[in-house]
Amino acid sequence: MRYSPPRPTDLQTLKNDLQRTGDEMANLFGVAGGQQWRKYTGGAQPREMAPQMLFFGAARLALSEDELERVLARMRSMGAEIDLSADAASSDQD
Repeated sequence: MRYSPPRPTDLQTLKNDLQRTGDEMANLFGVAGGQQWRKYTGGAQPREMAPQMLFFGAARLALSEDELERVLARMRSMGAEIDLSADAASSDQD
């Protein structure tokens, strides 16, 4: 697979286009919080977004609720426990 991550400006543009907060973007992409999200959109050495993170966020934007639930059901059938409505902090304490 060949992958070039989006530039920080691309991710900031997406955030602006979606009119979401940093915390909302973090939730969308499975990042710990708004402070972590900002590491992908700026700073002296911005982080590159891994392809699986980008895929997760893009899937949540592109798939219908039924399609997304189908993927989550498949993940659960493979042994995962997943609840997209739970925040990352609560799952870290389980």
